[in-house]
Amino acid sequence: MKNSEIARVFHDMADLLELKGENIFKIRAYRRAAQVIEHLPKEMAIMLEQGEDFQKIPGVGDAIAKKSTELIKTGKLEAYESLKAEFPEGITRLLEIPGIGPKTAPLLSSELKITSAAQLEEAIQEGKVADLFRMGDKTAQNLLHKIEAMRRKDQRIPIGQALPIVEDILSSLSSLPGVKNMTSAGSLRRFRETVGDIDIMGTADNPENVINEFVAFPVVKEIIAKGPTKASVILAPGLQADLRMVEHDSFGSLLQYFTGSKQHNIALRTKYQKKGLKLSEYGITDVAHDRLEKFATEEAFYKRLGMQYLPPEIREDQGEIELSEEHAIPRLIDLRDIKGDFHAHSDWSDGNNTIEEMALAAKNEGYKYMAITDHSKGLGIAHGLTEERLKEQVREIRGLNQKFKGFRILSGMEVDIRADGSIDMPDHMLAELDCVVGAVHSSFNQSEERVTRRILKAIENPHVDIIAHPPSRLIGEREPTAVDMEAVFKAAVKYKKALEINAMPSRLDLKDIHIQRARELGVMLAIGTDSHIAAQLKLMRFGIGIARRGWCEPKHILNCLSLEKVLAFFKR
Repeated sequence: MKNSEIARVFHDMADLLELKGENIFKIRAYRRAAQVIEHLPKEMAIMLEQGEDFQKIPGVGDAIAKKSTELIKTGKLEAYESLKAEFPEGITRLLEIPGIGPKTAPLLSSELKITSAAQLEEAIQEGKVADLFRMGDKTAQNLLHKIEAMRRKDQRIPIGQALPIVEDILSSLSSLPGVKNMTSAGSLRRFRETVGDIDIMGTADNPENVINEFVAFPVVKEIIAKGPTKASVILAPGLQADLRMVEHDSFGSLLQYFTGSKQHNIALRTKYQKKGLKLSEYGITDVAHDRLEKFATEEAFYKRLGMQYLPPEIREDQGEIELSEEHAIPRLIDLRDIKGDFHAHSDWSDGNNTIEEMALAAKNEGYKYMAITDHSKGLGIAHGLTEERLKEQVREIRGLNQKFKGFRILSGMEVDIRADGSIDMPDHMLAELDCVVGAVHSSFNQSEERVTRRILKAIENPHVDIIAHPPSRLIGEREPTAVDMEAVFKAAVKYKKALEINAMPSRLDLKDIHIQRARELGVMLAIGTDSHIAAQLKLMRFGIGIARRGWCEPKHILNCLSLEKVLAFFKR
């Protein structure tokens, strides 16, 4: 059973216990455990197999640990099944709808037999909800608006689609007279791979002017609400975006609060509440003296608590608070650390630019090297290279390297890992290359055992240096293959191979929790853009964002090393 499934059970149990009117501390314990488990960097099933103590997980006590073990071993939880039997089917789904609480949910379930948001929406439109005791038209319409907002929020889109839109908005708003601060917050700032809505924060001498500009953007489809310091709109992709303007001296507190994550903020508030401090979007209040302190920057906010500044990407309540108090947060990787790219295509296969054009673009990024990794012959749709064409390409690369100073084009190839794990290019050809990237491009529906063995066989091949996008997912389009990532990580360490963090926004693969686990086991990681045109080299920042979510430092990333060290790694 996956962490997300275990968390779902505990979320439901908290809701059902609330309906029963159980002890509030018991309810909070289940909610807290669910939030923590959902964002663990390692699957609890693996932790159990390795003999790790669940009670070392923040928020997981003896009772939750035992229930988690029961779920993993049996696939169900007797206490949960008994609790569900006390209530009508589907009532926990009603509680997920904003505005539906422990009193309203049973009423809708018992009187109208409603078990889903769709049924509730239909009942509202038919006037049945307004006729219920203590409901009325206004309450019914408010519920309808909340269902619509929830549906928009559930329609998450990849960060690669959302970020450029938001950056255009931020750029325009930042150029307005009197604007001092303007940035995104929420899951976008934390660089989650998908986002459901957008929070934008800012300060300006005249906030109302900024609000007026914001709602007038061409990308705005609908204005939900507009005031002198706040506005909510629907953007063209269907995203809701909220802009909040505050006083200059309150910006740090607001940004910290709305950046989140929810789990991070709850843990932070709870911890410092015991020390007599109340934390909010307005600042920090010394409860004993009823004195509010405002903060213009996040750095000042965290410093007031005696904490080291926390990069937004790691604010997920995964131990960062305690490390910050010890001033032990490492310097995470940054774009300036990158010295090259190991995954790029040219017009020799399915790319649009010549090798020289790709190399010049990489050099302009400040890189010291770049590998040209066109497809092998097995991927016919990508005009993959035959042995003869690969020989020609290697000769061209060697000739181009005579022209460049302070920059090296690495001869490489993205070879296809066949269904049986063999490579579709002979070893004697691979031996001539600087860098070989292995990748799965077919037979995605193989069993876990077969697809894992397939990738392990490629890792064992002495000529393969990097495994690209190991689970082969496409966000929102194709589910990852059923590969045993733990086995892949261990094999990569054993055979001293690198695993790719694919920076293409449609992939972002490895994902953050896999990166954390790989780093923990000592796997060398390589960020590759998978560029097919020169402009896509700039997608490196997406790989950086996900690497930061995985707590990566420069030492964990192969393309932070010098050319000499990179070549030495490949020769191993």
